[in-house]
Amino acid sequence: MRVIERASELERLTGLNSRAGTGCVLVPTMGALHAGHAALIEHGARSASERGTACVVTIFVNPSQFEEASDFDRYPRTLDDDLALCERAGAGGVFCPAVSEVYPEEEAIETPALPWVATRPGLEDACRPGHFGGVCRVVGRLFDLCRPAAAVFGEKDWQQLQVVRSLSHAREDTIEIIASPTVREASGLAMSSRNVHLSGADLERAAAISRALREALGAESPRGAEALMARTLASAAIEAEYAVVRDARTLLDPEPGEACRALIASRVGSTRLIDNAEWRAGGA
Repeated sequence: MRVIERASELERLTGLNSRAGTGCVLVPTMGALHAGHAALIEHGARSASERGTACVVTIFVNPSQFEEASDFDRYPRTLDDDLALCERAGAGGVFCPAVSEVYPEEEAIETPALPWVATRPGLEDACRPGHFGGVCRVVGRLFDLCRPAAAVFGEKDWQQLQVVRSLSHAREDTIEIIASPTVREASGLAMSSRNVHLSGADLERAAAISRALREALGAESPRGAEALMARTLASAAIEAEYAVVRDARTLLDPEPGEACRALIASRVGSTRLIDNAEWRAGGA
């Protein structure tokens, strides 16, 4: 597995073991990797093998995705462990650049126009103003630098997944956006780099998030599902920022017959956690 830090060396990774004209399969991460990331990389490595190309992981803590400098500073950096996980999971190469490599001072790296799924649903866009601007800026930049044939994103960040799909479409990219299922702890808690900030007691409470998603499946209507989720979270003394059922693609209020997603954002102690699951009326 090759590891580079400079954008000028990217051809060594993106052309690794590839057929002529075949881009890599990209797995963008911010590091602090765990088993959920390993699943993303394994997914990417399988897809790369099928295409006859390389799986390239990026490890870059993107400052423009954080609303508060303290949150950016608090984000865990575990590069040695991350590189070992990437190699075990089958990555062909890892790009771990400094901020100056992704956003060089001599270049004006613009934030692209945000797709409406990044501004209208009133979910992460409302709770974290500016977040999707940072996501779109870095994703567009990594796509331009790495020129992948495909990129893997996790379903846990469901709104982000839809934003990236819309961004790629608006850019008229031919990049295939591959969705990888959420990986969970034995308790049902979605794996997240933020879980390291949870105490033992908070870890137990946080299991109520996935339980709320499961219990919502018993409801016959979106509003009923939302009431069930709110009740389950409140019973665990979890502060919910939102617990809603939305159209799975647009993230607006669902229309009858359309695929739906139940989505939760909450705080357990001082740690913000998100999760989601497919939703059908009555669990049908």
